[in-house]
Amino acid sequence: MNFSNQTYDEERALYGIRNATVSNCTFDGPADGESALKETDQLLVERCYFNLRYPFWHCNNTIIREITMTEGCRAALWYDNGITLEKATMNGIKALRECQDIRLHECAIVSPEFAWRCNNLQISECNLTSEYPFFECKNMDIDSFTMNGKYSFQYIENVTIRNSNLNTKDAFWHGKNVTVEDSVIRGEYLGWYSENLKLVRCHIIGTQPFCYCKGLVLENCTLEGCDLAFENSEVQATVNGHIDSVKNPICGHIEADSIGELILEPERIDASKTTILCRNKEIV
Repeated sequence: MNFSNQTYDEERALYGIRNATVSNCTFDGPADGESALKETDQLLVERCYFNLRYPFWHCNNTIIREITMTEGCRAALWYDNGITLEKATMNGIKALRECQDIRLHECAIVSPEFAWRCNNLQISECNLTSEYPFFECKNMDIDSFTMNGKYSFQYIENVTIRNSNLNTKDAFWHGKNVTVEDSVIRGEYLGWYSENLKLVRCHIIGTQPFCYCKGLVLENCTLEGCDLAFENSEVQATVNGHIDSVKNPICGHIEADSIGELILEPERIDASKTTILCRNKEIV
């Protein structure tokens, strides 16, 4: 079944279709209908334009490629399973919610509250601008990803991120079992309250990172503008270069070329539980 070169604006225009191709269609018009492709299965959707709300809800086993979703295409994908998006432009708020087995490749996304409570996401070579992305997501694999966000990756579990550039704020709060490799992370208050957060060969920029952490690991990372780091944290850190200041780590090992200020308050912590090594043998 093939739907091509058509314009649809009515409510549930292609509701429940199966084993179909939808190509070069426009979902827009005065009827302002919602839920154009709800409850569908086994679709190929390509080179289409979406300017209506809720187009892909309860959809299964669908390939979506080279499509445009405008700002008016709100809450585009909810409760879906087995979706691949390739070279898609997504500009509506809440673009992905409570979906499973989702793959995104070469997508350009502007979507506040993007990807909440999703499971098994694969993201590669995508760009995202969002305010509150990836809330309570689980089992994600992310590679070559560029993100501009604020409250990013909160309450996530079982996530690997590689070769990415993350410009954010309170990222990875309450995250569990998260590994970030070969990436740049800019933000304030990174990783607070996380558990088993591991960063390998990362460049980390921003004030007061990694406080109240359990099982925190930094391997061969560099830190820029990172003051009051590791407060109330269990930490194993090897840093190449300078740390502006370290404050009240609970336990572990911290190694760097130099540390600008070391704050160890005996009324707060037992300093003997943390080994702190400056390779230049002094605090400066």
